[in-house]
Amino acid sequence: MDHVPHLAGSWHGHAQIVDQPSDLVDGEASIDVQISSDGTKNSASPSSTVGTSKNILDVEKGATTSVESTEYRYIDFEEDDPRNPMNFTRRRKWAITLVASTFTILASSAAGAYNMGFPSMLRDLNCTDFQATVGLAVYPLGFGIVPLVTASWSEEFGRMPLYMGSAVGFCAMLLGTALAKNIQTVIVMRFLLGAFGSTGATMVGGTIADVWAPHERGLPMALFSAAAVGGTGVGPIFAGWIEMNPHLDWRWIQWVQLIYSGAYTLILPFVVTETRSVILLNRLASKKRKEAKKNGDPDYHRIRAKVDRPRLGQLIWVSCTRPIYLLFTEPIVMAFSLWIGFAWGIIYGVIESMGTVFKTLHNFNQGQIGTTFVSMVIGTLFGFITIRYQERLYKKHYPKQDMEARLYTACFAAILLPAGTFIYAWCSFPWVHWIGLIIGIVIFEWASFLIYHSVFTYLADCYGPFASSALAAQSLFRTPISPSLLVSQTQIYALFSLMI
Repeated sequence: MDHVPHLAGSWHGHAQIVDQPSDLVDGEASIDVQISSDGTKNSASPSSTVGTSKNILDVEKGATTSVESTEYRYIDFEEDDPRNPMNFTRRRKWAITLVASTFTILASSAAGAYNMGFPSMLRDLNCTDFQATVGLAVYPLGFGIVPLVTASWSEEFGRMPLYMGSAVGFCAMLLGTALAKNIQTVIVMRFLLGAFGSTGATMVGGTIADVWAPHERGLPMALFSAAAVGGTGVGPIFAGWIEMNPHLDWRWIQWVQLIYSGAYTLILPFVVTETRSVILLNRLASKKRKEAKKNGDPDYHRIRAKVDRPRLGQLIWVSCTRPIYLLFTEPIVMAFSLWIGFAWGIIYGVIESMGTVFKTLHNFNQGQIGTTFVSMVIGTLFGFITIRYQERLYKKHYPKQDMEARLYTACFAAILLPAGTFIYAWCSFPWVHWIGLIIGIVIFEWASFLIYHSVFTYLADCYGPFASSALAAQSLFRTPISPSLLVSQTQIYALFSLMI
């Protein structure tokens, strides 16, 4: 495998990375990028090109045939071609962005809605609180592991098949959870639910990069980040009131999510179309080849990304190993992974703790406990507003500070995160008004959003064509942190309840 060279700080200017497999799967635009030996970038031009070649690749057989008097006819979009996702109308771009981000909300809300049904689940399935918590803990595992493989599938088959397959699978796992007869089935369904939901957490960033130019991505990416972080607080809001209803139980939490997810799956193909330009160009080239074959003409139509590209197995191998390589060789990736892993652990820890804290200290019922999760949505909205200011700072200071101009809000978040956790901890007494807990949650959720957005955009800028691998590295690192913290915190909160 050709690992990425040392890229600390920036990917510009590194030589001898020619004809690498495309790594712009889920976080970068799908333009074919090469870096020539002089360190400059070369990308496919916006117009159709014709390149002469003495070696014509037999793509199907994987062989190279020497033909002296033939040439490739490379297919590419014209400058104003409406089929190019970058040339979609703004209305269509926003429709795709909003519908894709809705999948992110569905996937994120499923993480928090589940634990609101613990009381009835424990009675129905005759399981322990620890066993039920395992179902919450395995959900983020699918988020971190599965995208290592699906990123390559996205490159090979396009985004729409994965969106549709993931949406259908997501609904199927919700159905399986609702019909489960024992806690073991619930745990398996929860892991698979996270696996299918990971598409909403990872591929949406790539879809945004497909249709929006770099200078236009600030607001769409902020919207995606808000859906990813704030969505964790949406599920418990309705799930708490469902659990409180004596005629409903934890299964109805799954049924309601299934209804929403099913409706989304039906709407998805009518709004979101294929946005990966390589796939669209390949379809166009295939059409040209069929026309040429029908007319008896030579079949030389190709797209640059398909010539000498690695096999799917090689792409999967690179997708699985390159993030690990970056994680242990790039200090920037490791440092940001540690930071976001810590913040993510706090988010899931708070989701687990809020039921115990508000019920034990302030006698909240399940509906009231669910309503307290509105604080997570409010914190995310504060973060979304802050990002608008960050975008102005970025445009102002980018000429001098380069990509580090992305990190102003990250510096602010470094203060907010400990402040929020401090307030939450020291307001966890029965004689302190519950509004103090809410304020603490709002502040550290605000910080968590800023950290998530800063890490995503900064690593994407730093690592260019290797951005999706860098982002997969931090996702892979933070994934096991949440389950490990959740499992240990369950016992801590049980002792906490006895001490009050």
